[in-house]
Amino acid sequence: MSFPLLTATAALPAIGAIATAAVPAARRTAAKWLALLFSLATLALAITVLVRFDPDGDRYQLTESHAWIAEFGVRYELGVDGIAVALIALTALLMPFIILAGWHDADPLETGSRRWRPTQGFFALILAVEAMVILSFEATDVFLFYIFFEAMLIPMYFLIGGFGDRAHEHGEKVASTQRSYAAVKFLLYNLVGGLIMLAAVIGLYVVAGNFSLQEIAEARANGTLDMATNTERWLFLGFFFAFAVKAPLWPLHTWLPNAMGEATAPVAVLITAVVDKVGTFAMLRFCLQLFPEASKWATPAILVLALISIIYGALLAVGQRDIKRLVAYASISHFGFIIMGIFAMTSQGQSGATLYMVNHGISTAALMLVAGFLISRRGSRLIADYGGVQKVAPVLAGTFLIGSLATLSLPGLAPFVSEFLVLVGTFTRYPVIGIIATFGIVLAALYTLVLYQRTMTGPVKAEVSAMPDLRVRELVVVAPLVALLIFLGVYPKPLTDIVNPAVKQTMSDVQKKDPQPEVEAAK
Repeated sequence: MSFPLLTATAALPAIGAIATAAVPAARRTAAKWLALLFSLATLALAITVLVRFDPDGDRYQLTESHAWIAEFGVRYELGVDGIAVALIALTALLMPFIILAGWHDADPLETGSRRWRPTQGFFALILAVEAMVILSFEATDVFLFYIFFEAMLIPMYFLIGGFGDRAHEHGEKVASTQRSYAAVKFLLYNLVGGLIMLAAVIGLYVVAGNFSLQEIAEARANGTLDMATNTERWLFLGFFFAFAVKAPLWPLHTWLPNAMGEATAPVAVLITAVVDKVGTFAMLRFCLQLFPEASKWATPAILVLALISIIYGALLAVGQRDIKRLVAYASISHFGFIIMGIFAMTSQGQSGATLYMVNHGISTAALMLVAGFLISRRGSRLIADYGGVQKVAPVLAGTFLIGSLATLSLPGLAPFVSEFLVLVGTFTRYPVIGIIATFGIVLAALYTLVLYQRTMTGPVKAEVSAMPDLRVRELVVVAPLVALLIFLGVYPKPLTDIVNPAVKQTMSDVQKKDPQPEVEAAK
């Protein structure tokens, strides 16, 4: 029996969560180091998965299958394709940086004026989320996926509501109320989506007789499972609704700015760079594979919603006064690009969407974590409270600039490649949608550069005149992310080699081929 590598990759952070939570309350530093070590060990296993995965091999590799609830056809089935491997690597990569960036976020204040849950709980919850996200990427049994898709909401709820941002303009009482509101809103939105998905999962079992993604997809492909058109469409809508809430897609997005605004910066990164990717990943893995005809039927409406997300998110980002809410609305715009690429039904669009998931995770982490370091120094999230930071903290300002430029997809940085592929892939099949979506790029340049100008340039405000530059721990967090943004921006081939075969399989599932160019290239 071969070593269950996928199980180990998800189990290790789960064990780390239990071990971290069990550390005595007086030994907060030991709990932090233990959580960091478990996150690094998980990263080592994720790299092993990446190395052992063969892009030219079987579609699902490193598979595991064991009986679980035999009476209902539920199995413990795991397997990864190129898309899942890339996102598992992203998740495991970001976790050590999230833990390091949040090193002091759950420490008690010296004044004792605020009550915080134990530091151990903060880091244990982060590791628990990592375990559930990785299992969601690995699960090839629909019911197993559903369990972890929903279970990750519980630790996220406590991370948002129990360990919120300490910088608030209206004081502790209002801050506590808004944290609770954001946490409850996050939970309710996602629970409603999950309950609708549960009805669709049950309906899928009634139609197919099992929960195995591979078996159902194969039966659809060879014609042994023939769903009625209306049945397929209703089931598709049940799955898609849940994924659109988590993604988040307009108009189901309104929980995200509240959650990211009230969470600490590392938890905000956990939300948008890690957890939300489960939604867009599931659109590729489940919606397109299980319901190919319904996916094509719904494509025009989904593309319109994605386009609205792109423009709406960017416009609201332009008008934000709060740094973290600006990044949240920018992420809504970026998720619009990802969903547009998925449902453009072209290989360029879907490859670009998958790369966008990875690159957005890295760029948002870089920008939000540096913003968190900035906010922790000044004690304010308001853009108007800053000015002239680059003169007193040039390294902080420089890394903030790179994160901002990556957010607007500057050529030479990783997000540019993915955004370009999404736009090209969309334009070849839906030129009007592609043209309008390019305005999102213009708006991105506006909100990111204005943010940098207002916070980093101009006269030095008295409140930031003594602001320290990035410390060693903070540089350890930011420098690798900046290096990755540059490396993948110049040389994205390692990623494209992994995801392109999986995208080709997905295109085959929906029986779509890329549009042929009207003019053949000269030989």
